[in-house]
Amino acid sequence: MNQPFIKQEKIRFQHIDYAGIVFYPRFLEMLNGLVEDWFEEALDRPFSKMHETNGIPTVDLKVQFKKAARLGEILTKKLWVKNLGSASIVCGFSFEDEQGKTCLEGEVTLVNVAFQENKNDIKAEPFNEEMKQKIKIYELQITK
Repeated sequence: MNQPFIKQEKIRFQHIDYAGIVFYPRFLEMLNGLVEDWFEEALDRPFSKMHETNGIPTVDLKVQFKKAARLGEILTKKLWVKNLGSASIVCGFSFEDEQGKTCLEGEVTLVNVAFQENKNDIKAEPFNEEMKQKIKIYELQITK
């Protein structure tokens, strides 16, 4: 059975606002970190190598903030594939607190792109078959 990619992250002082809760843009940075970790750890495609010739920009993002997360809490971040296209991936994600309550959930669409040396010419590029097989391991149909 396929599984989501899972990482944990402790809420640090750098993440919070004056009210002591995670400032919403920090959640998006955490999501980007989760995507980056997934590509490096699970798909064997670290950004440091990929970005020499390719990129994986976010082209659509849907987020629902469900519950505040506070300094010192440990979040469990989950990412799974909802749809794999030829050059795009639609991923679902959720961040849960230590009691399993959802703080954040949503959907992110990523597109595999190739660019020329000057990085001014960017176009979608299909995933190769090896990469598609690695991505499919994380394909899930999660309903809430």
